[in-house]
Amino acid sequence: MLEIQRLRTDTEAVIKGLEGRHFANAREIVNQLLELDEKRRALLTEMEQNKHAMNQASKSIGALMKTGKREEAEAAKAESASLKALIKEQEQQVQDVETARFDLLVTLPNINHPSVPVGKSENDNATVSTNDIKVAFDFDALPHWELATKHNIISWELGVKLTGAGFPVYIGKGARLQRALITWFLNKAQEAGFEEVMPPLVVNEDSGFGTGQLPDKEGQMYHVTEDNIYLIPTAEVPITNLYRNVILKEEDLPIKHCGYTPCFRREAGSYGKDVKGLNRLHQFDKVEIVQISHPDKSYETLEVMINYVMGLLDELGLPYRQLLLCTGDTGFTSAKTYDMEVYSAAQGRWLEVSSVSNFETFQANRLKLRYRGEDNKTQVAHTLNGSALALPRIMAALLENNQQADGSIVIPEVLRPYTGFDKIG
Repeated sequence: MLEIQRLRTDTEAVIKGLEGRHFANAREIVNQLLELDEKRRALLTEMEQNKHAMNQASKSIGALMKTGKREEAEAAKAESASLKALIKEQEQQVQDVETARFDLLVTLPNINHPSVPVGKSENDNATVSTNDIKVAFDFDALPHWELATKHNIISWELGVKLTGAGFPVYIGKGARLQRALITWFLNKAQEAGFEEVMPPLVVNEDSGFGTGQLPDKEGQMYHVTEDNIYLIPTAEVPITNLYRNVILKEEDLPIKHCGYTPCFRREAGSYGKDVKGLNRLHQFDKVEIVQISHPDKSYETLEVMINYVMGLLDELGLPYRQLLLCTGDTGFTSAKTYDMEVYSAAQGRWLEVSSVSNFETFQANRLKLRYRGEDNKTQVAHTLNGSALALPRIMAALLENNQQADGSIVIPEVLRPYTGFDKIG
């Protein structure tokens, strides 16, 4: 959530930033917010003045009664009662204005960092870098869904039987490869200084609001209505919310966490080749990295995090490209996002496997996540997170890119100590 102080002091920049994100009626809504904010402050000033007058009138009653000025004392009582009623009305007016301001403020997306290219869609994203790994076949390569069926390592049919489409069942070496990837990702994160967290897989509304999933993405989340809790779409939500309503010490920054969880997304509106096999699932596994950073260092941290993800992909031997998302493709809560895509050779397309984002103060303002500096004043921290990595499309690329002419699939060397085998088939 944008800070109201930013709207007051940097109004034109905020409007320009919202317009760059193609947010409709940006100027009108910002002006409406500022009017509500001014009305709130005026009401608070009037209310404080009336409270002072009421206190003065109340204090004078006893003295007037002692000196026999009964008529004046009764007038002071009437004035005090009238002011009390007026203050009660004003308190309700302040509450109503604050609610209206809040409801409007939470509809505003984050403002993009100046380095983010202006654009409307994924077609306007900028390619920042690629690695030099190439994959080419001199035989008819199979897509991962056919390879998985051929080797009986993933069953789509059993997933449909148990739950529905988008919930595959991993079998035998498929399950072991999945577990190997999770363990390797967690071990690499630990080596990089991230402390592991194993959070709940369901969260309450406050947690969903804190990281920006609510009220923006409730249609994409599975909702347990009887208990009013949500299945997590990513470990980012519970891990970041560990610090909701927390004041940290400046010397504690940065805080670095990683966590493995299953993730649950309804993915409404997905269709066609995008949902084939492992390309898009309703339940999938992911290792997430989360950082809470000093504002002065968060963009340096963002670059370190994306380089860390690229290092994982290099070790897995996967062709990748790094994208800087444009204003129109950046998520609601993010100020700047890099996407990592791996090349799926058998499908002949790029598959997103990681997003690494700096949210600046947007999440922390919702979370009331602050740190206390040397001057003893509190400031809002910056939050960042990234996928390191999401497993389905990594698995898809590994199966496709490492298939051999004889139909077998070679396991990357870094994973063999975890799988216990060096090939499938």
